[in-house]
Amino acid sequence: MSAVTVSFNPNFKDMNLTRKRYRVFKGSAGSGKSVNVAQDYVIKLSDSRYKGANLLCIRKVNDTNRNSTYAELQAAINRIYGDQVDDYWDMPQSRLSIKHKSTGNEVIFRGVNDARDREKLKSINFAHGKLTWIWVEEATELQESDIDILDDRLRGILDNPNLYYQMTFTFNPVSATHWIKGKYFDTEHEDIITNHSTYLMNRFIDDAYHRRMMLRKERDPDGYKIYGLGEWGELGGTILSNYTVHDFDTSFAMFDSMTFGQDFGFNHANAILTVGFKDGEIFICNEIYVHEKDTGEIIALADGKLDKRIPMYCDSAEPDRIKTWRNAGYKASAVVKEPGSVNAQIDWLKKHKIHIHPSCSNTIKEMQQWKWKHDSKTNTYTDEPVNFFDDAMAALRYAVEGMRKGPTFEF
Repeated sequence: MSAVTVSFNPNFKDMNLTRKRYRVFKGSAGSGKSVNVAQDYVIKLSDSRYKGANLLCIRKVNDTNRNSTYAELQAAINRIYGDQVDDYWDMPQSRLSIKHKSTGNEVIFRGVNDARDREKLKSINFAHGKLTWIWVEEATELQESDIDILDDRLRGILDNPNLYYQMTFTFNPVSATHWIKGKYFDTEHEDIITNHSTYLMNRFIDDAYHRRMMLRKERDPDGYKIYGLGEWGELGGTILSNYTVHDFDTSFAMFDSMTFGQDFGFNHANAILTVGFKDGEIFICNEIYVHEKDTGEIIALADGKLDKRIPMYCDSAEPDRIKTWRNAGYKASAVVKEPGSVNAQIDWLKKHKIHIHPSCSNTIKEMQQWKWKHDSKTNTYTDEPVNFFDDAMAALRYAVEGMRKGPTFEF
């Protein structure tokens, strides 16, 4: 291979050199942490000194690897190898896997969404070498028990003295109560190294992205602290705390009734939640959460995933979209928005226990950071929710309207 120049952000140097078992990248959106990790792994996997090393990439839901970890690694390979990619790397389009042709080092991709996914982790084997490295992207999506299962896979004597076991975590911080903070940031240990990065440290960020972040800073100061500055979310001001995230059976027969809630979007997310009701409790079973897709594309995506027998409660501001969903065979209707209805929906949600299936990763993120607006002058929270990054929350509010208003509720 001809000589290439690989550029890194200097704030990641110590993280790339460390051999500690746990390296934890906490940072804002656009900080470059995932790009750095992908590039670091590509270089190491192609280095003959690390022959026998293999990488497992983890997301909560396996399908999301394609547009995250796999895409980042593929982009790093193309960036470093240019037109020589095919000479050195095997990346079949039929499945998610990557292999360096010379070292034999491989990359595979998995999820830990349910018991079946976790059971599959026990049977991972490689043609050459062992599983040595694990990259957990969007690590806040996972439960601590998921990480324990993965951690247990990194064991045994390694034949190559240059190899070492290591888990890498990349994520945007959420609530300060998250288990990752307590386990890796509030505890000093010789096996742990952490890094905090922001988009302001990323020398590859363009001016347009800076302007976008300034807009968020103006509209949502608390959200900017998390997604702009990479800080842990404050404990105060959270709207809902009466929820738990765990596995449960999402089939229709398990519930007294079910509904869909849909908040329309394009540049911001179009969110559809499937919500079940059982013994007065709320179960968020699954989500469709997409950007920059028109109604026809979303309907095609929903085909086979959404049961057309279930009522769908939608944002009343988009009657044409509702009509399109109805023409596609769905029981779509508009939620009547009344003065004070948002706060009334929130009050109703607060009175009922909420269960969230782990596959609903975007809903979980929104729930963790859904807050009341903060009045900096009085240092108090208002009764108005922050109108930003709340698309799944809007869908949830719509989904419960039939239950909240009772059997006489009309659309």
